[in-house]
Amino acid sequence: MYDKILLSVDLNEESSWVRALPTAVTLCRTFDASLHVVTVLPDYHMPMVGSYFPRDFSKKAHAALSEAQHRFIAEHVPEDVKVQSVIVDGSPWEAIIKAAKKLEVDLIVMASHNKRKFADYVLGPNAEHVVHHSKVSVMIVR
Repeated sequence: MYDKILLSVDLNEESSWVRALPTAVTLCRTFDASLHVVTVLPDYHMPMVGSYFPRDFSKKAHAALSEAQHRFIAEHVPEDVKVQSVIVDGSPWEAIIKAAKKLEVDLIVMASHNKRKFADYVLGPNAEHVVHHSKVSVMIVR
């Protein structure tokens, strides 16, 4: 039923994966699917924002995030699950949708929400945006 499963993870927020990861792993094992762990790096290239960061900031941030994500995968994803580390730039929900399309996944698994922040009240939770805009099935784990 599923060949590729995307799991969105915020490495700084355990609530983004603590329940969703076991669900994604079970689905991968059940359907012999691959797991694509996606972490979003906020976009620092906007002129107004980017001017406050050193020129090579994005490259260093990607390298640090890649290292952290590989550690996360080594510590939390069982060895029998085929896994790919994916880092994308942009707003969380848009980046998740773009990654799902590029990777041609069959299912997106994500937590219902992180800690409620001001942006969630203004823009709505990322999970809600992903559900409304995704062309593939989305499983929200509570």
